[in-house]
Amino acid sequence: MATKRHTLRWTAEERNRITDSLNALLANYQVHYQKLRNYHWNVTGGDFFDIHEKLELQYTEAQANIDLIAERIRVFQERPLSTYAEYLKESTLKEDPTVPKSDQMMKNLLADYVTLVDRLSETVDLALELSDSGTERMVKGFIEQLEKHHWMITSFTK
Repeated sequence: MATKRHTLRWTAEERNRITDSLNALLANYQVHYQKLRNYHWNVTGGDFFDIHEKLELQYTEAQANIDLIAERIRVFQERPLSTYAEYLKESTLKEDPTVPKSDQMMKNLLADYVTLVDRLSETVDLALELSDSGTERMVKGFIEQLEKHHWMITSFTK
């Protein structure tokens, strides 16, 4: 009689590699999300309405992506990071405790997008290596979103 498997086809080491990468991504996304909220709440000036509205769309999208990343980690029976202490320790993105002028806010977000897309690409590479099509598909969708935000903000700031 064959024994029943109770885990997905990846080994424990492979699951750890995937979830470590996803947790690093989760931490970076959480720091980015909070930066978007900070800027949304505190933007001022002549471009207030444009920026305020766009930041709300972006933090709402980021919040949904954060949830998808955490749920993907749970698919592998692992625990997603869930405290700001963990996020700040793991994230390569840094908080912005200041309230910069709107043009600097946009420059800061452009830098975040570059970091996030790099991190997302690393996760895609790992997913491809481990034949993890679920993570690959999810993360490629995030890349498309952030590339579009990068383009739009770049166009806005010219």
